[in-house]
Amino acid sequence: MTQHVSPPLVLIPETAPFSEDQRAWLSGYFAALLGPAVEGATALAPGAAPSTGPKLADNDDAPWHDPSVPIGDRMEMAKDRPEPQKLMAAMAQQDCGQCGYNCADYANAIFLKNEARLNLCQPGGKETLRMLKKLEEDFGASSGGAPAAPKAEGDAPRTAADLGPLGYCRENPVEALFLSRRRLNDPGGEKETWHIEIGLDGTPITYEAGDSLGLFPANAPALVDAVIAELGARPERMVGDKTLRDHLLKDYALGAAPDNLYQLLSLLTSGAARKKAQALASGEDPDGDAAYLDVLGALHKFPGARPDAEVFLEALDELQPRLYSISSSPKMDVGRVSLTVDAVRYNHRSRLRLGVASTHLGERLPEQTRVKVYLQKAHGFGLPADLSKDVIMCGPGTGIAPFRAFLRERAATKAPGRNWLFYGHQRQASDFFYKDELNTLKDDKVLTRLSLAWSRDGNEKTYVQDRMRENGADLWKWLEGGAHFYVCGDAKRMAKDVERAIIDVAAQFGGKSPEDAVAYLAALKKAGRYQADVY
Repeated sequence: MTQHVSPPLVLIPETAPFSEDQRAWLSGYFAALLGPAVEGATALAPGAAPSTGPKLADNDDAPWHDPSVPIGDRMEMAKDRPEPQKLMAAMAQQDCGQCGYNCADYANAIFLKNEARLNLCQPGGKETLRMLKKLEEDFGASSGGAPAAPKAEGDAPRTAADLGPLGYCRENPVEALFLSRRRLNDPGGEKETWHIEIGLDGTPITYEAGDSLGLFPANAPALVDAVIAELGARPERMVGDKTLRDHLLKDYALGAAPDNLYQLLSLLTSGAARKKAQALASGEDPDGDAAYLDVLGALHKFPGARPDAEVFLEALDELQPRLYSISSSPKMDVGRVSLTVDAVRYNHRSRLRLGVASTHLGERLPEQTRVKVYLQKAHGFGLPADLSKDVIMCGPGTGIAPFRAFLRERAATKAPGRNWLFYGHQRQASDFFYKDELNTLKDDKVLTRLSLAWSRDGNEKTYVQDRMRENGADLWKWLEGGAHFYVCGDAKRMAKDVERAIIDVAAQFGGKSPEDAVAYLAALKKAGRYQADVY
């Protein structure tokens, strides 16, 4: 017996940046996909009451929107949801903006076929890319392929002006002047952290405390030369309008070897080597070394496979920009922006591995040279408009970056609200970033409280969340008095530990049950009083 139901509406969030043609297309797509049950479905007009019909991805209805949840669990949560929400669940859930979207908007853009690139989620990496490819295959198999979404502004090719405001998106960067770098670590530290200054004069970029700067790096020349030598190619070989070496320096990623490269190598090998390359291309790890195989490592692993240089480039991913939290205030640091950057370097199997952007900024980029940048505006991460509100900031290591910006902004605006910073690192003697500056802010009554945690000083490791619990009574009073809480740093561990500390403080000093303490944190988030800048 066929059950007849009333045609539901297709929910489109009021803020979704889609044209009327795209809204109509979306409605027709769902009608075609779901059959007679939704015949006559229409797009929900902005401001209309919600319905039970399929909808686009939205943070407000995404229980998987938590970067600490493994992708398998996220996909399980979304298994009965519409296609856009399944796509969102595949993202890394950090809303970092590195892809040029937040997670929900990226998913919706892929679903509406406004975005063809599936490899933009940098935190998700291969894991997200493989899941997005699988979902697209599943969607095509179940629906016969989704129709292409209509373009909002006709079919004319996109020009530079169509890419977005100059200097405000990754597709339309500007050139800024790299001014200087200085080492933040004192002798004895295990990390290498740099304070970077970039001049914005002559660019259209204006920013606010809480924003991030996107930067286009270049690969290390020594790595590029090693890849070319391993290929047996000539560095001056022209591929299109550039030499092979120029392409590898600036256009292509030489980090984690992409699946397409393994697929290419499998075509150039045979027997056991071919099966191994095919397994790596499918996400398997036959030798337990997949996590460490970069492009050069992949070439070393399959020494008999040497593709033509042009075909090789086609198998690589594009070199993506990197985002860094801005650590300066536009009111105090006029015409320039500063970043706080950990230089990533480590040895694996006798090879030195380098973070692309971090070592580009920390050692390779000459001062007074131009670098391509763009501004990534913050969404849901910024100081309260009411300057009298108290502010609590928790940022260990380079997580201090936006809070240096916040404190400088609060000093420049003479904000009457109190400011409390939780900062930590490995050792106080070597890793107390901006020590003199913070002490000056304390003396000037801008920084009301400074709570420090050092994980390698003493017999027991102490972290910022430990200091939060130790100061729980005062922390609770600040929160109950309307303070805004901010955290910046590692998404999967530190940020979750900080959230647990707030829950514990609410339970111990607020007398809340475990369930009510969790609800208290959720209420802070909903009210915009708990904000995170995580990576």
